[in-house]
Amino acid sequence: MPDRRFVELSHVIRAGLVTYPGLPTPTITPHLTREASRSIYAPGTEFAMDVITMIGNTGTYLDAPYHRYDGGTDLAGLSLDRLVDLPTVVVQTGQHRAIDAALLATVGDVHGAAVLLRTGGDDHFGTPEYATDAAFLTRDGAQWLVEHCAALVGIDAINIDDTTDGTRPAHTLLLQAGIGIVEHLTGLDQLPDRGARFSAVPPRIVGFGTFPVRAFASVPT
Repeated sequence: MPDRRFVELSHVIRAGLVTYPGLPTPTITPHLTREASRSIYAPGTEFAMDVITMIGNTGTYLDAPYHRYDGGTDLAGLSLDRLVDLPTVVVQTGQHRAIDAALLATVGDVHGAAVLLRTGGDDHFGTPEYATDAAFLTRDGAQWLVEHCAALVGIDAINIDDTTDGTRPAHTLLLQAGIGIVEHLTGLDQLPDRGARFSAVPPRIVGFGTFPVRAFASVPT
């Protein structure tokens, strides 16, 4: 694709990474070391096999409807046409902590698009400040995105909902409508407000609702 460049939008996962304070951090341990493999394979041939243990809510991850709803579509059931090469609308939220319908209405048509909320919160990822006064999508903002047929919604903050209470209206409304949510994005400042194409694909896991993705965008050069 000589006329496009790719932009990484995911945080790097490493052992001990703190994504959401209070959740377990990933551990990475060897199953088979290179040294041990030399006794198994032909001379000069060696491999490393490793085990990672982590909660699905690690790094940059996608929420499927199953995350919120018993019987909702799980990771294995997600359609690629809602995850890959989506036209992208980046919403510059500025100083707005509450991202509401009035703000979203200023960006225009979002039908079939990945709507990415750029709050700047990713500057504090992995620090205590990340969880303090984070921006979030309001109930009426989520309803606006449902009514205007967004394909996917992402945010570069700790949660798409306000975490000061347990209601989680954005998760409730978006996932009920089959709109995937990508949380903990980064690098949205590298994208134009329109014109990029967004992709974020998790593994196909049955009975699982949240898993890390390698989120990225292609941008015209």
